[in-house]
Amino acid sequence: MTTVAELELTPRAEQTRAAIVAAALRLFRENGYEATTMRAIAREADVSTGNAYYYFSSKEELVQQFYESNQADHLAACREVLDRETDFTARLLGTLRALIDVSAPYHEFAARFFKYAAEPSSPLSPFSKESSPARDAATAMYGELIDGSSLKIDRELRAQLPELLWLYSLGVILYWVHDTSPGCAKTYRLIDRTVPLAARLVALHRIRLLRSTMRELIAVIEDIRS
Repeated sequence: MTTVAELELTPRAEQTRAAIVAAALRLFRENGYEATTMRAIAREADVSTGNAYYYFSSKEELVQQFYESNQADHLAACREVLDRETDFTARLLGTLRALIDVSAPYHEFAARFFKYAAEPSSPLSPFSKESSPARDAATAMYGELIDGSSLKIDRELRAQLPELLWLYSLGVILYWVHDTSPGCAKTYRLIDRTVPLAARLVALHRIRLLRSTMRELIAVIEDIRS
């Protein structure tokens, strides 16, 4: 069945849809995810409750739209570094810093919302089927990061590295959610210190004696994911 999100909407419909998403995010930040109802979201967006449900069947679907929009904003924010740099470390550093930059307005919301996204069975989990559009877009972005760099890696590692980098970014986000330092300075420092280490780890695959270790690491991650 075709969803509203898959239809080509008129400019007015796009405006209404965007207003509903913006209203939902405001209420999520102010009142929390659980206390916010679709009726309240509709009222905040100045549309009928039925109209809100026409565009989004649930609060969960609204959060998925936020995931996808935030990922699109992230890609736009790191476009300059991806277009300019070829050094893998510089590309990864700029991309992760851009992730925190675009997420900054939602820091308080993320801290309050995290318990829902962290529930393994929740559709709001970044690993859920429902989150696959945002997840796929993120891994595609990391694939572009790799392909546009001067990094030389074998086919096996290239196939797995985008997802490994996405998992790394989730670890950064988890740290950021709990970061209470001014301007989340500790998160930026974490990125600055761990990116060179991650790049060095990726480079280890070129050492023949360490290739088997890298393959074992990839196998462990695949087992956990399956």
